[in-house]
Amino acid sequence: MQYEVDVLIVGAGLAGIGFAHHLQNACPTRSYKILESRPSIGGTWDLFRYPGVRSDSDMHTYGYSFKPWQDERAIAPGGLIRDYIIEAAREADIDKHIHYGHSVKEARWDRLTAKWTVLAFQSDTGESVHITCSWLQLCTGYYSYTQGYTPDFPGQNNFRGEIIHPQAWPEAISLSGKRIIVIGSGATAVTLIPSLIKVAGHVVMLQRSPSFIHALPSVDAFSKRVRQLLPKKWAHLLIRWLGSRLEDREYTEARKDPDKALKHFLRDTRQALPAGYDVEKHFLPRYGAWDQRVCVSPDGDFFDAISTGKASVETEEIDAFTDAGIRLNTGKELSADIIITATGLNMVLGGDIIFYVDDKVINLKDRFLYRGNMLSDMPNLSLSTGTFTASYTPRIELVAKYVCRLLNHLEDQGLSDATPLLQPTKGEQRGRAYIEGFSAGYVRRAIGGLPRQGKEEPWRNEQSFRENKRLLTAAVDDGVLQFRHAPG
Repeated sequence: MQYEVDVLIVGAGLAGIGFAHHLQNACPTRSYKILESRPSIGGTWDLFRYPGVRSDSDMHTYGYSFKPWQDERAIAPGGLIRDYIIEAAREADIDKHIHYGHSVKEARWDRLTAKWTVLAFQSDTGESVHITCSWLQLCTGYYSYTQGYTPDFPGQNNFRGEIIHPQAWPEAISLSGKRIIVIGSGATAVTLIPSLIKVAGHVVMLQRSPSFIHALPSVDAFSKRVRQLLPKKWAHLLIRWLGSRLEDREYTEARKDPDKALKHFLRDTRQALPAGYDVEKHFLPRYGAWDQRVCVSPDGDFFDAISTGKASVETEEIDAFTDAGIRLNTGKELSADIIITATGLNMVLGGDIIFYVDDKVINLKDRFLYRGNMLSDMPNLSLSTGTFTASYTPRIELVAKYVCRLLNHLEDQGLSDATPLLQPTKGEQRGRAYIEGFSAGYVRRAIGGLPRQGKEEPWRNEQSFRENKRLLTAAVDDGVLQFRHAPG
């Protein structure tokens, strides 16, 4: 099978549906299709089905600018977010443009035709599909959808119980009365444990080192009041504007004075736990605030789980799995019926697609980011990526608006393609990591295979929403982005 469109979007999750919405409005003459490897809309929120799965971002900023979040819960369950994305797609007829069960394997740019040819396979039949497009938009997220990250634990095969990674949560599993160990202390573990204690006998969070965990109300009182006082549209704009700036301010102030931020977190944690609890041992991270994302506990549910005694925390390294559980380096043994490895994700940029430019294989680690969404020497291709330090959606919408401006410039000027060209520059421009000052394990493991950033604009990969707003006003024809008329 073979067909052609103007714009091909890969991924029908939050980013893909959002990009399609902006494309329809700003570039109405452009034809487009969305390829989605899964059988339904939702991306992350369709994939993850573990107990309690939810967002750790405020939904008033994580939701779309064009579709106000209506539920009063600012920290929302995954199923509700999935329904919200599906509803956004149906309201704008975006769902009619989606081809489900299409896994993209490679994309080839032909300079002579100024087109990408994308090879995908249909999951139900195995049939290959070739799609030709003028512009390729990758809305594939940050991580591999095939499997999560699990370290190679000594003696893992000895364990007689069940071992589960949250990314591959089984549909049928009995948790009632079970002794459960959750390995990890990140957002997934903090999300899982309050749900698990509702049915499990006891849950242990086993962490090598503590994480920052912040209790926030699931219903934001200010947002609720604003929505009572103002018309829906104005309330949404105000709440979203303020939320984005508060996220920026929290991150900036924590980076400026990490000791003050640490004291703030420790104070709140002591207040949330029983008197005498060893907060320094179990909740004093080895890194600074916002060196990694801060985990959110809605209404303090994680701390409540510990306070009731239904959950406990062990801070120690694993010596080995045993037939009945896990032995720690101290010699202490933890018994378990089920072990959940909430040990992280495998970070992948570009969805494991193999890229060719004029038959030459392109390694993304050799590319530089241009304005945080295009890649050096790769024509007519953009990635919808968010920031690591705030809600995902504001930046992906800025990327969508920028790409639409670029597409309209190409059409208005009768141009075929746009390529960010990295000119010879000073030595300090080269070789900076995709993101700096962010120590999360999934980033450290992947950083060597990711595109790099430069020291100066437009080659920086900004993490601040304020800085990313330049995408709204940055000149399209800036002397770095090179335009061309295709031969013929």
